[in-house]
Amino acid sequence: MITLYDCATAPSPRRARIFLAEKGVSHDTVQVDLRASEQLGEAFRKINPQCTVPALRTEEGTVLTDNAAITAYLEARYPDPALLGISPQEKAEIASWNWRIEFEGLMAVAEALRNSAPAMANRALSGPFDYPQIPELAQRGVSRLQQFMLTLNERLDGRDFIASQRFSVADITAVVAVDFARIVKVKPGEQHPHLLRWRAAMATRPSMSP
Repeated sequence: MITLYDCATAPSPRRARIFLAEKGVSHDTVQVDLRASEQLGEAFRKINPQCTVPALRTEEGTVLTDNAAITAYLEARYPDPALLGISPQEKAEIASWNWRIEFEGLMAVAEALRNSAPAMANRALSGPFDYPQIPELAQRGVSRLQQFMLTLNERLDGRDFIASQRFSVADITAVVAVDFARIVKVKPGEQHPHLLRWRAAMATRPSMSP
């Protein structure tokens, strides 16, 4: 049985949860309490020395410690429905947009949050090592997020999905990024009609429940 090491309130494991749900893969779930710093404890370090979630223990017993590996494994192990694309062109388009959304969206939220939240002092980056906050990066993160919303809105003009003509991992990553941006008070508004339409459509998918 596959086991997902999860945290119900964190964005990164939510990506894995949605991917598993879209694939229809049954699995066990182990909650990791990030607020209590359980990810930094010795027990979890033995599972994932990177001290991050999600982590996925495969049926073969291997532990995958990032979303890139998790999605690659699940797509190969459970190819239907295809969430990383089918044709070479489609695979490339989806991979490109997924990377952009990670860099311009999710990383921008992390930059804004981790460099401003008092609870994350000295935890400006996730993982086993402590890094100090840089307040200027928080301001930059918010600016990047505002531009990211405009970019997605422009991309979704006349489109139902972010990449290709089908639902893909790029849509999953974008939903998580857009939703998580609210934690730093950035969210789509009336100036983002295409983004709002797409997000409403995504909300009808059972996998998208929080």
